[in-house]
Amino acid sequence: MKLYVGNLSFETTENDLRDLFAQHGQVTDVAILNDRETGRSRGFGFVTFSDATGANAAIAALNGKEVSGRALTVNEARAREERPRSFAGDRR
Repeated sequence: MKLYVGNLSFETTENDLRDLFAQHGQVTDVAILNDRETGRSRGFGFVTFSDATGANAAIAALNGKEVSGRALTVNEARAREERPRSFAGDRR
C-alpha cells in the first residue's frame, strides 16, 4: 500500500522518512520528489508498505503529527492522473 506524505520540511531525507514510518510496519520503498531544475525537495513524497495494516497504522499515527516544525499530511496515495503532454511551441 502506497502513502502520500505531504508538507515535508525541505531538509527531510528519504532515510528520515523511512525511519519514521518503519515504526508502524515494513516499509518497502521511500521516495521524496525533487524539483527538476533546482534539485530541491518539492515538500512531498511517497512511502510504500508491504501491507495495509502497517500503512493504516502509519496514517492513524502520523497524519497531522508535527515533524521538523511542520504538520504532516499522510493518506493513501491516489492513482496518478494522466495529463496530456504539452510541447514547447504547441499553441493549439
